[in-house]
Amino acid sequence: MFRHAALAFALCLGLALPVFAADTVPPIAYRERTLANGLRVYSSVDRTTPNVTVQMWYGVGSKDDPIGRSGFAHLFEHMMFKATRDMPSETIDRMTEDVGGINNASTYDDFTNYYEVVPANHLQRLLWVEAQRLGSLVVDEATFKSERDVVKEELRQSVLSQPYGRLFYLYVPEASYEVHPYKRPGIGSIEELDAATIDDVRAFHAAFYRPDNTALVVVGNFDEAQLDAWVDKYFGPLTNPSEPIARVTAVEPPRTAPGVFRGYGPNVPLPAILMTWHGPDAASPDAPALAVLDAILSGGKSSRLYQSLVYEQQIATEVFSDATLPQQPGLIMLGAILASGKTIEDGQQALLAEVARLRDAPPTAEELAEARNELVASKLRERETIDGRAFALGYALRTTGDAAQANRELADLQAVTAQDVQRVARQYLTDAGRMTILYQSEAARPAGQADAAPRPPVVASAHYTGPVVTLAPEGQRQAPPPVGAPVEPILPKPVEKTLANGLKVIVAKSSDLPLVTASLTVRTGAWADPQGLAGAMGMTAGMLTEGTRTRSAQQIASQTEALGATLSSGGGQEASAVGLNVMPGNLPAAMEIMADVVKNPAFAQEELERQRTQALDGLSVAYQSPGSLAGFAASPVIFSGTTFGHVPSGTPASLKKLATADLARLHQTYFRPDNAILVLTGDITPEQGLALAEKTLGDWKAPAGAAPPRGEVAPAAPPRTVAIDLPGTGQAAVTVAKASISRSDPQYYPAIVANSVLGGGYSARLNQEIRIKRGLSYGANSRLSAMRTTGLFRAVAQTKNESAPQVLDLITAELKRLGGTTPTADELKARKSVLIGGFGRELATTDGLAGILGNLALYDLPLSEVAAYTGKVEAVTAGQVQAFAAKNLAPDTVSVIVAGDAKAFTEGLKQRRPNLEVVPAAQLNLDSVSLK
Repeated sequence: MFRHAALAFALCLGLALPVFAADTVPPIAYRERTLANGLRVYSSVDRTTPNVTVQMWYGVGSKDDPIGRSGFAHLFEHMMFKATRDMPSETIDRMTEDVGGINNASTYDDFTNYYEVVPANHLQRLLWVEAQRLGSLVVDEATFKSERDVVKEELRQSVLSQPYGRLFYLYVPEASYEVHPYKRPGIGSIEELDAATIDDVRAFHAAFYRPDNTALVVVGNFDEAQLDAWVDKYFGPLTNPSEPIARVTAVEPPRTAPGVFRGYGPNVPLPAILMTWHGPDAASPDAPALAVLDAILSGGKSSRLYQSLVYEQQIATEVFSDATLPQQPGLIMLGAILASGKTIEDGQQALLAEVARLRDAPPTAEELAEARNELVASKLRERETIDGRAFALGYALRTTGDAAQANRELADLQAVTAQDVQRVARQYLTDAGRMTILYQSEAARPAGQADAAPRPPVVASAHYTGPVVTLAPEGQRQAPPPVGAPVEPILPKPVEKTLANGLKVIVAKSSDLPLVTASLTVRTGAWADPQGLAGAMGMTAGMLTEGTRTRSAQQIASQTEALGATLSSGGGQEASAVGLNVMPGNLPAAMEIMADVVKNPAFAQEELERQRTQALDGLSVAYQSPGSLAGFAASPVIFSGTTFGHVPSGTPASLKKLATADLARLHQTYFRPDNAILVLTGDITPEQGLALAEKTLGDWKAPAGAAPPRGEVAPAAPPRTVAIDLPGTGQAAVTVAKASISRSDPQYYPAIVANSVLGGGYSARLNQEIRIKRGLSYGANSRLSAMRTTGLFRAVAQTKNESAPQVLDLITAELKRLGGTTPTADELKARKSVLIGGFGRELATTDGLAGILGNLALYDLPLSEVAAYTGKVEAVTAGQVQAFAAKNLAPDTVSVIVAGDAKAFTEGLKQRRPNLEVVPAAQLNLDSVSLK
């Protein structure tokens, strides 16, 4: 996202940076109209996509939750996916996911939005669905109780089982507001959810889900006149209640003296400190300056907080800030999770120094340009997809009151001056207005000190006397509209060439949106880690962006981010990669930096020490999360005795052993052009891409001799059952796993269809049984990762600790059923559509397409697989699905890993799996086959 190769030279000299024009990002062209009942409609046509997104934006959020019923707007988000007068429960999923689309929803402080992306010929049906949800939702006792259980599991998973879940979900809002309902947690509390009744839910729905509180946003491939006719037909007849919409009128008093809030949680390995201040609302003229201030504070590795607290002082392992403003007075936040050995006082002094620095002097011209360019580039990436553009319109409408702000915000950001940033820092980040939130382990809580957060109030339930909708008898239901003629996708046409140095280059022009992805994949991953040095290859790849022979880590970060580009590097089980995303005008300059980090990494000792410390601190956090623990254990359990039999990211013991010589040796051996693949996608022609590859990487010389052989993995470890005991955690993570097939196996397509039937989406069997029917988890799914010579199958679900044995029973029962009977024709068709639709959406982004092409090359497959994918999925038969499952997914061949508070589930697991091994998390040794 910057001008040209001359820019990199200008950056090195410290010259002024060019600034993007506001029109660098194409505006969203849209129409707006309002129906007689008050429903607003926003539409934008895109003929380049075969899809359409339908989004409903309701003016009700968690701030509108009734007193004593926090979490209600979020609970109702779940209820809206169930039955209507003419649709039985789960019909919405049949009409979205089962045709190759997606659906979801999210609840914010000020609004709730529901969205689908489907093939464009399903638009009429989706409009009918949304009108049904708005006008005739069934709110019954059974659905209410089931979804309440699911929300409880979501709360346990997102809040209670995560080391910092309580901090961000519960303590930040509670500490930051005194009066305004923004102080209540949007996800609610188990006590308030349990106190709710069906009358409460029905009253809430009647009060807020009405046409005059709703906006419909449609973006994609459609005819505008036909859209208008369908909207009039399905939404026009809907009416509003006679009562006006109740709006929040609470006014948060200004904070007149600094405050301190102390919170504690179980399994918190590192203390954290946050500071919050009240801010303006989203429509304030100060909002753009605060967005720039936020980017200066934490926008990338060249940001002030990262450079000061993480890089230079090494006080923090993670830093963050936020100035995302809502409808009503918002919040400005900054904070840090401290590095091991550092104190709350260290963090507080460092954060206050950065606040003072913002107030005392304006940012430099370079900082200002970089922050604005990063923000504009971020908006461009948001608009790469039709659902991203629709979200931009809906978000602007619901936060500022005007959808047009989605287009104006770019010019507003570019108009921000250094003096504006200093002014808002002085105005809002005052000493008197500061609330400091200190978060530590329960072990640090002084004896007798109770939680600062109050208990929820006890209030009477609503008394609802309005109309109640029920599901019509089958013969009396209105049939959904027909499906239209399909819109054929336009597939990319990749071009490939191998340079003289052996580098394979693939270029695919896939978009006219000014965005390009460059992805370089090295055909070597964690399988090449030396014995006892788990994580060595991952650290080698991660260190590429931490300094070269001519650029420091700080220069790489500042130069890349000044271009509005994202540059990242890292390693996995089979490959290592460097990724770049940038606007075309700045691609040459960004590619020069990318080539430098690939060819000339310095592996400086001081940088290794920084990265090692951060990695170890990160592991200390991950080891307190049951889902992460179960995931870490999978490789040693499943691939024991092979080069995959260790944790790719390393362990506390192995990371401490790494030396710069180890990294340099791995780089010298494996990072060579004849062992690499470069993919360029987006707004770039094959001619441009090949020429740029030659210019930047054509001089990359391979060492003498042939490229090293690639890892061959043949797993043979027997099935195991492992319980990792993490006392005090709010959930158990249940994982069922085994080695699977390679990507080149003839059974690959039957395998991915079988996995789609089992756990490849919301409507797949695992989620149906575990979440939808029983409310035991926020989500259950499975994944089959086919690699070059082997693969990994995993089925996972998190649940309350005492339910872990039951969830294991359900997973193994579904494995047995899949191998024992064939799926029905309707189920098979639906699950194939999920795969085909997901593949199409992945092709629609530059990053997604680059990933697909890079993986095909990594696994030595022809690029023609892009065009052949749909046909090969469609050709899979029900018999092939059953045969694959019977042979490869038999329950007696799988390993089981459960991480959680073991006292609640050990006995039940032992009854089912007598070979149970119990490993205390405090004694977990992932470098050992025994895990101890």
